[in-house]
Amino acid sequence: MSQKTLLFIPMYNCAKQVIRVLEKIDEEALKYISEILIVNNRSTDNGEEVVLNFKKDHPEVPVKLYRNRENYGGGGSHKVAFNYAADNGFDYVIVLHGDDQGDIHDLLPHLESGEGYKYDSFLGARFDKGSKLVNYSKFRIFGNHVFNVFMTVMLGRKIKDLGSGLNMYSVKYLSSRFYMPFINSLTFYVYMLIYGVYSKSNFTFFPLTWREDDQISNAKFFKQSMEILKIVFRYTFSKKKTFGIENEYSTKEYLSDEITELND
Repeated sequence: MSQKTLLFIPMYNCAKQVIRVLEKIDEEALKYISEILIVNNRSTDNGEEVVLNFKKDHPEVPVKLYRNRENYGGGGSHKVAFNYAADNGFDYVIVLHGDDQGDIHDLLPHLESGEGYKYDSFLGARFDKGSKLVNYSKFRIFGNHVFNVFMTVMLGRKIKDLGSGLNMYSVKYLSSRFYMPFINSLTFYVYMLIYGVYSKSNFTFFPLTWREDDQISNAKFFKQSMEILKIVFRYTFSKKKTFGIENEYSTKEYLSDEITELND
């Protein structure tokens, strides 16, 4: 393995799903993964116990479990992982959500061919040609296609997804920590995408399989849509102010501790 790659799994109240995610990380996947970092964002279920039991039963899988000192939101957990990757000499970081909607095996062919390593951001797209959606509502599919067309027109770059749960980033690209001022909600991915356009970074999309079975989505479609529209119009009329700022998110410390044993 020539590239040192971190697999980051954000976890929040998905104990039932995260074990399935871990069980899919087989010998083939481990050819491309140097370390797995699971960041628990103050879950209230038994997710930590599930992960630690998996680690005990599978010592060959290089898993580390961290617990955020506060609930930082999904974006905050990404900041913890991105900073960890930059501080520990990784070349790439793969993001795979712990809710078992995406599958790491959709990315592996692109790593085997070397394509995934060519980009600053290599982004999973639920609505790309060749993608497969399982139990995804037709209303949400239509709404996402509308937003993808809107974003393509507004940003001048072909957009195929505003943010899925399987993505890969070059740590060199992340090293300036441009993401620190971004909001910690689910729209963190929208900021990441728009910044990619703003900075003229090299990014592309790849198709994936996306499931919605027993997962609980945190996305509220209409609220999320309004937040995205605000971000896009703010960027359209004031590009530099959208990213060149220091705010409550950038000045916050994102502290997380490694959990090495079960609590009594």
